[in-house]
Amino acid sequence: MHRILLLLLMNIAVFQGLIAQTLPIDPKATPETKNLYLNLQRLAKKGIMFGHQDDLAYGIGWKYEPGRSDVKEVVGEYPAVVGWDLGHLELKRPVNLDSVPFDAMRKFAQQVYSRGGINTFSWHPNNPVDPSKDTWFQQDSTIKRVFADPALMARYDAWLDEVAAFFKSLKGPKGEAIPVIFRPLHEHTGSWFWWGRGHSTVEEYTKFWRYTVDYLRNKKGVHNVLYAYSPDRFASREDYLERYPGDGYVDILGFDIYHRPNPNDSIDHFVANTRQMVQTLAEIGKEKNKVITLSETGLEQLPHADWWTNTLLPIVEDTGLSYVLVWRNGRPDHFYAPYPGQASAEDFKKFYQLPNVFFQKDVAAENLYRKPAKSKKRSKL
Repeated sequence: MHRILLLLLMNIAVFQGLIAQTLPIDPKATPETKNLYLNLQRLAKKGIMFGHQDDLAYGIGWKYEPGRSDVKEVVGEYPAVVGWDLGHLELKRPVNLDSVPFDAMRKFAQQVYSRGGINTFSWHPNNPVDPSKDTWFQQDSTIKRVFADPALMARYDAWLDEVAAFFKSLKGPKGEAIPVIFRPLHEHTGSWFWWGRGHSTVEEYTKFWRYTVDYLRNKKGVHNVLYAYSPDRFASREDYLERYPGDGYVDILGFDIYHRPNPNDSIDHFVANTRQMVQTLAEIGKEKNKVITLSETGLEQLPHADWWTNTLLPIVEDTGLSYVLVWRNGRPDHFYAPYPGQASAEDFKKFYQLPNVFFQKDVAAENLYRKPAKSKKRSKL
Protein backbone atom coordinates (compact mmCIF):
# COMPACT_ATOMS: atom_id res chain seq x y z
CA MET A 1 0.00 0.00 0.00
CA HIS A 2 2.79 2.42 0.93
CA ARG A 3 4.62 1.64 -2.31
CA ILE A 4 1.49 2.27 -4.38
CA LEU A 5 0.91 5.55 -2.57
CA LEU A 6 4.54 6.55 -3.17
CA LEU A 7 4.29 5.78 -6.89
CA LEU A 8 1.05 7.74 -7.08
CA LEU A 9 2.65 10.75 -5.43
CA MET A 10 5.64 10.52 -7.76
CA ASN A 11 3.37 10.43 -10.81
CA ILE A 12 1.45 13.44 -9.52
CA ALA A 13 4.71 15.33 -9.01
CA VAL A 14 5.86 14.51 -12.55
CA PHE A 15 2.48 15.56 -13.95
CA GLN A 16 2.57 18.84 -12.05
CA GLY A 17 6.07 19.46 -13.35
CA LEU A 18 4.92 18.90 -16.92
CA ILE A 19 2.01 21.29 -16.42
CA ALA A 20 4.36 23.92 -15.02
CA GLN A 21 6.63 23.47 -18.00
CA THR A 22 4.07 23.40 -20.76
CA LEU A 23 1.17 25.68 -19.89
CA PRO A 24 1.14 29.46 -20.26
CA ILE A 25 0.41 31.59 -17.19
CA ASP A 26 -3.07 32.35 -18.56
CA PRO A 27 -5.31 29.40 -17.61
CA LYS A 28 -7.70 30.45 -20.38
CA ALA A 29 -5.03 30.64 -23.08
CA THR A 30 -6.31 29.59 -26.49
CA PRO A 31 -5.37 26.13 -27.80
CA GLU A 32 -3.02 27.67 -30.37
CA THR A 33 -1.33 29.74 -27.66
CA LYS A 34 -0.84 26.68 -25.44
CA ASN A 35 0.56 24.74 -28.39
CA LEU A 36 2.95 27.55 -29.25
CA TYR A 37 4.28 27.63 -25.70
CA LEU A 38 4.83 23.88 -25.68
CA ASN A 39 6.53 23.98 -29.08
CA LEU A 40 8.80 26.85 -28.08
CA GLN A 41 10.17 24.63 -25.34
CA ARG A 42 10.43 21.63 -27.64
CA LEU A 43 12.15 23.43 -30.49
CA ALA A 44 14.64 25.18 -28.18
CA LYS A 45 16.15 21.76 -27.53
CA LYS A 46 16.99 21.49 -31.24
CA GLY A 47 18.28 24.97 -31.97
CA ILE A 48 17.50 28.66 -32.04
CA MET A 49 15.10 30.70 -34.18
CA PHE A 50 16.23 33.92 -35.86
CA GLY A 51 14.13 37.06 -35.59
CA HIS A 52 14.16 40.58 -37.04
CA GLN A 53 12.21 43.69 -36.05
CA ASP A 54 9.74 45.13 -38.63
CA ASP A 55 11.12 42.71 -41.22
CA LEU A 56 8.17 42.84 -43.64
CA ALA A 57 7.44 46.55 -43.35
CA TYR A 58 10.60 48.17 -44.69
CA GLY A 59 14.31 47.74 -45.32
CA ILE A 60 17.26 49.59 -46.76
CA GLY A 61 15.97 51.47 -49.79
CA TRP A 62 12.34 50.29 -49.68
CA LYS A 63 9.10 50.56 -47.70
CA TYR A 64 5.85 48.59 -47.74
CA GLU A 65 6.54 46.58 -50.88
CA PRO A 66 4.60 43.28 -50.79
CA GLY A 67 6.76 40.22 -50.23
CA ARG A 68 9.97 42.11 -49.55
CA SER A 69 12.36 41.49 -46.69
CA ASP A 70 16.04 42.34 -46.41
CA VAL A 71 16.63 39.01 -44.70
CA LYS A 72 14.77 37.11 -47.42
CA GLU A 73 16.70 38.88 -50.15
CA VAL A 74 19.98 37.71 -48.60
CA VAL A 75 19.19 34.08 -47.71
CA GLY A 76 16.02 33.29 -49.65
CA GLU A 77 13.51 33.10 -46.81
CA TYR A 78 11.93 35.12 -44.04
CA PRO A 79 12.96 35.12 -40.37
CA ALA A 80 11.22 32.67 -38.05
CA VAL A 81 10.30 35.49 -35.68
CA VAL A 82 9.22 39.02 -36.57
CA GLY A 83 9.07 41.82 -34.03
CA TRP A 84 6.66 44.77 -33.97
CA ASP A 85 6.13 47.72 -31.66
CA LEU A 86 2.85 49.15 -30.35
CA GLY A 87 4.19 52.57 -29.39
CA HIS A 88 1.58 55.32 -30.12
CA LEU A 89 -1.25 52.80 -30.28
CA GLU A 90 -2.20 54.15 -26.85
CA LEU A 91 -2.58 57.61 -28.41
CA LYS A 92 -4.96 56.22 -31.06
CA ARG A 93 -2.62 57.29 -33.83
CA PRO A 94 -2.79 55.45 -37.16
CA VAL A 95 0.96 54.71 -37.22
CA ASN A 96 3.42 53.61 -34.57
CA LEU A 97 6.48 55.48 -33.33
CA ASP A 98 8.48 54.08 -36.29
CA SER A 99 5.77 55.16 -38.76
CA VAL A 100 4.39 51.64 -39.37
CA PRO A 101 0.61 51.87 -39.91
CA PHE A 102 -1.20 49.67 -37.40
CA ASP A 103 -3.54 48.38 -40.12
CA ALA A 104 -0.50 47.26 -42.12
CA MET A 105 1.10 45.79 -38.98
CA ARG A 106 -2.01 43.69 -38.42
CA LYS A 107 -1.81 42.32 -41.97
CA PHE A 108 1.91 41.66 -41.67
CA ALA A 109 1.35 39.77 -38.42
CA GLN A 110 -1.29 37.66 -40.15
CA GLN A 111 1.18 36.88 -42.94
CA VAL A 112 3.83 35.80 -40.44
CA TYR A 113 1.31 33.52 -38.72
CA SER A 114 0.03 32.07 -42.00
CA ARG A 115 3.61 31.11 -42.89
CA GLY A 116 4.06 29.38 -39.55
CA GLY A 117 6.23 32.08 -37.99
CA ILE A 118 6.01 33.94 -34.68
CA ASN A 119 5.06 37.54 -33.91
CA THR A 120 6.48 39.34 -30.90
CA PHE A 121 5.39 42.82 -29.75
CA SER A 122 7.22 45.38 -27.67
CA TRP A 123 5.52 48.60 -26.50
CA HIS A 124 7.08 52.03 -26.10
CA PRO A 125 4.12 53.98 -24.67
CA ASN A 126 4.29 57.69 -24.01
CA ASN A 127 4.36 58.86 -20.40
CA PRO A 128 0.89 58.47 -18.84
CA VAL A 129 1.45 61.46 -16.55
CA ASP A 130 1.96 63.66 -19.60
CA PRO A 131 1.08 61.91 -22.90
CA SER A 132 2.85 64.65 -24.85
CA LYS A 133 6.11 63.21 -23.50
CA ASP A 134 7.51 60.08 -25.10
CA THR A 135 8.81 56.84 -23.58
CA TRP A 136 12.21 58.40 -22.99
CA PHE A 137 10.80 61.24 -20.88
CA GLN A 138 12.48 60.34 -17.62
CA GLN A 139 9.80 61.36 -15.17
CA ASP A 140 10.62 60.10 -11.69
CA SER A 141 7.82 58.32 -9.84
CA THR A 142 5.57 57.97 -12.89
CA ILE A 143 4.29 54.59 -11.73
CA LYS A 144 3.75 55.86 -8.18
CA ARG A 145 1.79 58.83 -9.52
CA VAL A 146 -0.35 56.62 -11.74
CA PHE A 147 -1.37 54.40 -8.82
CA ALA A 148 -2.04 57.44 -6.64
CA ASP A 149 -4.22 59.35 -9.14
CA PRO A 150 -7.51 57.77 -10.35
CA ALA A 151 -7.49 59.97 -13.44
CA LEU A 152 -4.02 58.78 -14.44
CA MET A 153 -4.99 55.18 -13.73
CA ALA A 154 -8.05 55.58 -15.92
CA ARG A 155 -5.79 56.91 -18.67
CA TYR A 156 -3.50 53.88 -18.40
CA ASP A 157 -6.54 51.59 -18.41
CA ALA A 158 -7.70 53.25 -21.63
CA TRP A 159 -4.25 52.66 -23.11
CA LEU A 160 -4.45 48.99 -22.17
CA ASP A 161 -7.89 48.88 -23.80
CA GLU A 162 -6.22 49.83 -27.08
CA VAL A 163 -3.60 47.11 -26.66
CA ALA A 164 -6.27 44.54 -25.84
CA ALA A 165 -8.38 45.52 -28.86
CA PHE A 166 -5.36 45.23 -31.16
CA PHE A 167 -4.38 41.79 -29.91
CA LYS A 168 -7.98 40.60 -30.19
CA SER A 169 -8.11 41.88 -33.77
CA LEU A 170 -5.34 39.51 -34.85
CA LYS A 171 -7.25 36.67 -36.48
CA GLY A 172 -6.10 33.63 -38.42
CA PRO A 173 -7.78 32.19 -41.55
CA LYS A 174 -10.32 30.25 -39.46
CA GLY A 175 -11.11 33.18 -37.21
CA GLU A 176 -8.80 31.91 -34.47
CA ALA A 177 -6.89 34.39 -32.33
CA ILE A 178 -3.27 34.60 -33.46
CA PRO A 179 -0.89 33.88 -30.55
CA VAL A 180 1.69 36.57 -29.90
CA ILE A 181 4.55 37.24 -27.51
CA PHE A 182 4.11 40.53 -25.63
CA ARG A 183 7.12 42.20 -24.05
CA PRO A 184 5.96 45.18 -21.97
CA LEU A 185 7.95 47.40 -19.59
CA HIS A 186 11.23 46.13 -21.01
CA GLU A 187 14.85 47.12 -20.36
CA HIS A 188 13.89 48.16 -16.84
CA THR A 189 17.40 47.57 -15.43
CA GLY A 190 18.29 50.77 -17.26
CA SER A 191 16.77 54.19 -16.58
CA TRP A 192 16.12 55.51 -20.09
CA PHE A 193 12.38 54.67 -19.99
CA TRP A 194 9.91 56.16 -17.50
CA TRP A 195 9.39 52.74 -15.88
CA GLY A 196 13.13 52.08 -15.46
CA ARG A 197 15.12 51.34 -12.34
CA GLY A 198 15.96 54.98 -11.67
CA HIS A 199 12.34 56.07 -11.76
CA SER A 200 10.48 53.43 -9.75
CA THR A 201 10.97 51.19 -6.76
CA VAL A 202 11.01 47.40 -6.99
CA GLU A 203 7.55 47.28 -5.43
CA GLU A 204 6.13 49.86 -7.83
CA TYR A 205 7.51 48.13 -10.92
CA THR A 206 6.35 44.64 -9.97
CA LYS A 207 2.91 45.95 -8.98
CA PHE A 208 2.63 47.77 -12.31
CA TRP A 209 3.65 44.66 -14.28
CA ARG A 210 1.08 42.52 -12.46
CA TYR A 211 -1.60 45.14 -12.96
CA THR A 212 -0.86 45.21 -16.71
CA VAL A 213 -1.07 41.43 -17.07
CA ASP A 214 -4.15 41.09 -14.86
CA TYR A 215 -5.96 43.85 -16.74
CA LEU A 216 -5.33 42.30 -20.16
CA ARG A 217 -6.05 38.66 -19.35
CA ASN A 218 -8.68 39.00 -16.60
CA LYS A 219 -10.55 42.22 -17.30
CA LYS A 220 -10.24 42.39 -21.09
CA GLY A 221 -10.22 38.65 -21.80
CA VAL A 222 -7.07 38.63 -23.94
CA HIS A 223 -6.06 34.98 -24.10
CA ASN A 224 -3.69 34.83 -27.10
CA VAL A 225 -0.66 36.34 -25.39
CA LEU A 226 2.55 34.95 -23.92
CA TYR A 227 4.22 37.48 -21.61
CA ALA A 228 7.97 38.08 -21.87
CA TYR A 229 10.09 39.68 -19.14
CA SER A 230 13.21 41.34 -20.57
CA PRO A 231 15.57 43.59 -18.62
CA ASP A 232 18.63 45.07 -20.26
CA ARG A 233 22.12 43.82 -19.32
CA PHE A 234 22.39 42.51 -15.77
CA ALA A 235 25.24 41.76 -13.40
CA SER A 236 24.02 38.65 -11.62
CA ARG A 237 21.14 36.29 -10.97
CA GLU A 238 19.99 38.57 -8.15
CA ASP A 239 20.16 41.59 -10.43
CA TYR A 240 18.09 39.82 -13.10
CA LEU A 241 15.40 38.77 -10.64
CA GLU A 242 15.31 41.99 -8.62
CA ARG A 243 12.09 43.19 -10.31
CA TYR A 244 10.75 39.83 -11.41
CA PRO A 245 6.96 39.96 -10.90
CA GLY A 246 6.55 36.26 -10.12
CA ASP A 247 6.19 32.95 -11.95
CA GLY A 248 2.44 33.47 -12.36
CA TYR A 249 3.03 36.63 -14.40
CA VAL A 250 5.78 35.62 -16.84
CA ASP A 251 5.89 33.03 -19.62
CA ILE A 252 9.21 33.88 -21.22
CA LEU A 253 12.49 35.06 -19.71
CA GLY A 254 14.70 37.21 -21.90
CA PHE A 255 17.04 40.17 -21.92
CA ASP A 256 18.16 42.89 -24.31
CA ILE A 257 21.77 43.71 -25.03
CA TYR A 258 23.42 45.49 -27.93
CA HIS A 259 26.98 45.21 -29.18
CA ARG A 260 28.36 48.73 -28.96
CA PRO A 261 32.10 48.43 -29.54
CA ASN A 262 34.37 50.81 -27.68
CA PRO A 263 38.08 50.75 -26.74
CA ASN A 264 37.24 49.17 -23.37
CA ASP A 265 34.91 46.47 -24.73
CA SER A 266 36.56 44.10 -27.18
CA ILE A 267 34.61 41.55 -29.17
CA ASP A 268 35.97 38.79 -26.96
CA HIS A 269 34.81 40.62 -23.85
CA PHE A 270 31.35 41.24 -25.29
CA VAL A 271 30.99 37.57 -26.27
CA ALA A 272 32.19 36.28 -22.88
CA ASN A 273 30.10 38.75 -20.91
CA THR A 274 26.92 38.14 -22.88
CA ARG A 275 27.42 34.38 -22.93
CA GLN A 276 27.67 34.48 -19.14
CA MET A 277 24.36 36.33 -18.96
CA VAL A 278 22.80 33.72 -21.26
CA GLN A 279 24.09 30.94 -19.03
CA THR A 280 22.63 32.64 -15.96
CA LEU A 281 19.35 33.03 -17.80
CA ALA A 282 19.40 29.36 -18.78
CA GLU A 283 19.84 28.35 -15.15
CA ILE A 284 16.92 30.51 -14.06
CA GLY A 285 14.78 29.25 -16.93
CA LYS A 286 15.46 25.65 -16.00
CA GLU A 287 14.58 26.25 -12.36
CA LYS A 288 11.37 28.07 -13.24
CA ASN A 289 10.40 25.94 -16.26
CA LYS A 290 10.29 29.01 -18.49
CA VAL A 291 11.18 29.58 -22.14
CA ILE A 292 14.29 31.77 -22.53
CA THR A 293 15.24 34.18 -25.29
CA LEU A 294 17.65 36.88 -26.34
CA SER A 295 14.85 39.34 -26.98
CA GLU A 296 16.82 42.22 -28.55
CA THR A 297 20.38 42.44 -29.75
CA GLY A 298 22.52 43.49 -32.68
CA LEU A 299 25.44 45.53 -33.95
CA GLU A 300 24.38 48.75 -35.68
CA GLN A 301 25.50 48.95 -39.34
CA LEU A 302 27.25 45.57 -39.01
CA PRO A 303 30.77 46.79 -39.79
CA HIS A 304 32.28 43.42 -38.79
CA ALA A 305 32.01 41.12 -41.79
CA ASP A 306 32.03 37.97 -39.64
CA TRP A 307 29.75 39.23 -36.83
CA TRP A 308 27.16 36.47 -37.28
CA THR A 309 29.46 33.46 -36.94
CA ASN A 310 32.21 34.93 -34.76
CA THR A 311 30.21 37.13 -32.37
CA LEU A 312 26.53 36.17 -32.27
CA LEU A 313 26.91 32.42 -32.78
CA PRO A 314 29.30 31.84 -29.84
CA ILE A 315 26.79 33.66 -27.62
CA VAL A 316 23.65 31.75 -28.60
CA GLU A 317 24.78 28.31 -29.74
CA ASP A 318 23.78 25.32 -27.60
CA THR A 319 22.27 27.47 -24.86
CA GLY A 320 18.60 26.51 -24.94
CA LEU A 321 17.55 29.96 -26.15
CA SER A 322 14.28 29.83 -28.06
CA TYR A 323 15.06 32.73 -30.39
CA VAL A 324 17.31 35.72 -30.91
CA LEU A 325 15.92 38.93 -32.42
CA VAL A 326 17.97 41.71 -33.98
CA TRP A 327 16.58 45.22 -34.29
CA ARG A 328 15.17 46.99 -37.32
CA ASN A 329 16.59 48.12 -40.66
CA GLY A 330 15.36 51.67 -40.34
CA ARG A 331 17.91 53.73 -42.27
CA PRO A 332 21.29 53.38 -44.00
CA ASP A 333 22.87 54.52 -40.72
CA HIS A 334 20.57 52.45 -38.48
CA PHE A 335 20.21 48.78 -39.39
CA TYR A 336 20.89 45.43 -37.72
CA ALA A 337 20.27 42.77 -40.37
CA PRO A 338 22.20 42.52 -43.63
CA TYR A 339 20.83 43.41 -47.04
CA PRO A 340 22.21 42.37 -50.45
CA GLY A 341 25.76 43.61 -50.81
CA GLN A 342 26.16 44.57 -47.15
CA ALA A 343 29.54 43.72 -45.59
CA SER A 344 28.24 40.87 -43.41
CA ALA A 345 25.82 39.34 -45.96
CA GLU A 346 28.08 36.41 -46.87
CA ASP A 347 28.70 35.57 -43.23
CA PHE A 348 24.97 35.79 -42.57
CA LYS A 349 24.47 33.15 -45.24
CA LYS A 350 26.84 30.87 -43.33
CA PHE A 351 24.85 31.57 -40.15
CA TYR A 352 21.64 30.74 -42.01
CA GLN A 353 23.01 27.43 -43.27
CA LEU A 354 23.70 26.12 -39.79
CA PRO A 355 21.39 23.19 -39.05
CA ASN A 356 20.55 24.47 -35.57
CA VAL A 357 19.57 27.99 -36.70
CA PHE A 358 15.94 28.18 -37.78
CA PHE A 359 14.22 30.50 -40.24
CA GLN A 360 10.63 30.61 -41.50
CA LYS A 361 10.55 27.36 -43.47
CA ASP A 362 12.05 25.44 -40.55
CA VAL A 363 9.41 26.60 -38.10
CA ALA A 364 6.61 26.13 -40.65
CA ALA A 365 7.61 22.47 -40.84
CA GLU A 366 7.39 22.26 -37.04
CA ASN A 367 3.70 23.33 -36.94
CA LEU A 368 4.19 25.51 -33.89
CA TYR A 369 0.48 26.14 -33.38
CA ARG A 370 -0.47 22.47 -33.30
CA LYS A 371 0.18 19.86 -30.66
CA PRO A 372 3.78 18.65 -30.98
CA ALA A 373 4.52 15.73 -33.25
CA LYS A 374 7.74 14.15 -34.35
CA SER A 375 9.25 16.04 -37.25
CA LYS A 376 11.44 14.85 -40.09
CA LYS A 377 15.01 16.00 -40.45
CA ARG A 378 15.33 18.81 -42.94
CA SER A 379 18.15 20.35 -44.92
CA LYS A 380 18.52 23.91 -46.15
CA LEU A 381 20.91 22.84 -48.90
